[in-house]
Amino acid sequence: MINEHGILVHSYGPHIFHTRRQKVVDFLSRFTAWRSYEHRVMALIEGRLAPVPFNLTSLEICLPDKALKLAKLLTDTFGKDTSIPILSLRQHDNIALRELGNFVYSRIFLGYTQKQWGLSPEEISPAVTARVPFRISHDDRYFTDFFQAMPKAGYTSMFESMLSHPEITVMLDTAFTDIAGGHASLPCIHTGAIDEYFDFSLDSLPYRSARFEFQHLRQQRHLPVAVVNEPDSDIPHTRVCEYRLLTGQDAPETTVGIEFPCAHLPGKTQQSYPVRTEASVARYKEYKKMARTRTPQTIFCGRLGSFCYYNMDDAVLAGMGAAKAILRFLPPRNRPPDLG
Repeated sequence: MINEHGILVHSYGPHIFHTRRQKVVDFLSRFTAWRSYEHRVMALIEGRLAPVPFNLTSLEICLPDKALKLAKLLTDTFGKDTSIPILSLRQHDNIALRELGNFVYSRIFLGYTQKQWGLSPEEISPAVTARVPFRISHDDRYFTDFFQAMPKAGYTSMFESMLSHPEITVMLDTAFTDIAGGHASLPCIHTGAIDEYFDFSLDSLPYRSARFEFQHLRQQRHLPVAVVNEPDSDIPHTRVCEYRLLTGQDAPETTVGIEFPCAHLPGKTQQSYPVRTEASVARYKEYKKMARTRTPQTIFCGRLGSFCYYNMDDAVLAGMGAAKAILRFLPPRNRPPDLG
């Protein structure tokens, strides 16, 4: 949205489009032109700003006395220009590599994750740690996908273009329950929370939320990169984003958004992040089973309907799949050829 100062901001935190799927690029390019943008993130680590994911530049900034020796050890062990999981370092036989892995885990990953998910270290799955990379290079881009860009006129404009069709009716401020009765026999894509759809009959699914504070600054630029993470567990926010650096908007002043993770409170905060634990995933699967039995023509999609964290390209791909699933309800003569 455009705020009162004329700055294009993201109301719910920074969203950067990136993908390795050409068909997703081709689909979205029907609705938007693009501005090329490569995302970079830094973290404040013991008073120093360093790139994340942690790389050789981060090593030189955070551990200058050991950087040269550790860089050689990393390259000799894993190869140049590779990316390895932090978990591999933390479990390595070499004590210096183990200590490095523990340093990155404790200074960058642990506090941020505790704040984001409201979990103790013991509750944080090793599988999550396994996805945190250490880059044995000076590549400071946050993503390495071949396509990285922002919609040139913003996401709102892109979605408005998608919805600009004579057979699409947009009804805002309308609860699903207000219209469900009249459409019960029609195929439907539902992107709301699956537990809420079934009136929490199997109990609620856990989510985390976030609160955003926006500050307008009478200066042209505030941050060295678009996003600065704050992994210190004593600091309540997780990151600060300067939106003009994402969008490329030319303006004499700037707006930053500060993100505070928080518990999801029904009716008060949005369900932003599904909290996937063994128990919650099992409960979600029971809801899915219920959906197949009770509402076979309803396709549950999106983060809330699928109880899964989606990157934007994942969400687009899932949406394309949901559209194909809807078309299967058409009489055979009206189906597109590729759907059979």
